[in-house]
Amino acid sequence: MAARTGTARTGTARTAALVGLVVAALAGTALVTPAVAAQAPEAGGAGHSASAGHQATGKALDALVAEGVPGVTAQVEDRKGTWRATAGVADRTTGRERGAQDRYRVGSITKTFVATVLLQLEAERRLDLDATVDSYLPGVVRGHGNDGRRITVRQLLNHTSGIYNYTSDPGFVDQVFGDGFFEHRYDTWTPRQLVALATAHAPDFEPGTGWNYSNTNYILAGMIVEKVTGRTYGNEIERRILRPLGLRATSVPTTDPAMPRPAGRAYSKLGVDSATAPIHDVTELNPSAAGSAGAMISNPADLNRFYGALLKGALLPDKQLKEMMTTVPLGDGTPPGFGYGLGLSKDTLSCGTVVWGHNGGIHGSSSSSSVTGDGKHALSMNLNGDWTGDARSTVEAEFCG
Repeated sequence: MAARTGTARTGTARTAALVGLVVAALAGTALVTPAVAAQAPEAGGAGHSASAGHQATGKALDALVAEGVPGVTAQVEDRKGTWRATAGVADRTTGRERGAQDRYRVGSITKTFVATVLLQLEAERRLDLDATVDSYLPGVVRGHGNDGRRITVRQLLNHTSGIYNYTSDPGFVDQVFGDGFFEHRYDTWTPRQLVALATAHAPDFEPGTGWNYSNTNYILAGMIVEKVTGRTYGNEIERRILRPLGLRATSVPTTDPAMPRPAGRAYSKLGVDSATAPIHDVTELNPSAAGSAGAMISNPADLNRFYGALLKGALLPDKQLKEMMTTVPLGDGTPPGFGYGLGLSKDTLSCGTVVWGHNGGIHGSSSSSSVTGDGKHALSMNLNGDWTGDARSTVEAEFCG
């Protein structure tokens, strides 16, 4: 089925699609998709203006559905206006098509919101990014070589803390991603429980000496927001970002397993890497297992507005935005032009265009947002399946095709 499209100014276009700035990995075992650098593929049409049309992006979107993704929804903002597109189905049982306004779980895109709140607190002189985690959460990070007195808040935000990723814990993986999902999908997890899972493991490296994507970092970041403000990270995101920007499709659930409408279903093979593996409907789940590392819900329009406002300087003073965009390499061998800042990824595409943003993955939902450094060209999209789909090829198509 070819993608269904529309533009806010001309009514129809041909197809649309994707985004993904840093290629996602750990299929089936990462509650919130980690960002991993990859060499940009060769892309035809380098140097052509993506704003002139979205034909290449449309073909990439159709290819995702052809590869087996149930459905895709996407939206582009550029100098010509708004372009929306959908392909495939929202519901495999009824055949209902995906909608342009569909809401979905955004996974690790939550991290950019959390980092923005912490940087706002720094600008207000209520928090020091170079203070230790222990300064705000005394005794929380301890045991098996972990020590919050030697880790800074900044190291949490750019994933250089060395703290083990709790979503890699074998017991958690089995319970949350594997056969235990149906028994435990409505379980509530507290932030301290998730941190305890991580600190039961030795650190991956000494603080500041390496890079490893760890969802534990952002569980701790959310706890620090609460400690500093006296309000939950979700309340602060709503007060500081969602209300001022009018992001009415975006929410920060705590334990509610339901999805707000409109929304499609979410589908997963629960980590089974086989073409014949059964596809499960995993739409309803308790998002506390992701918490401040990945529990949020949004749609493409809201995410484009958020990232556009962020890169244009509407949410942070210049100093804090520069800090957010100061990147570290993603481990040894990171190609030039790739990096991770404070809750924000940097990706240099094959045509030389640099995009910023984040990927996000959670059961049955793979999302991505990317935006140029001036905030004027943005693309956000979601796949309602988590076992297939090449996000990188579509972001190349939009920004380079």
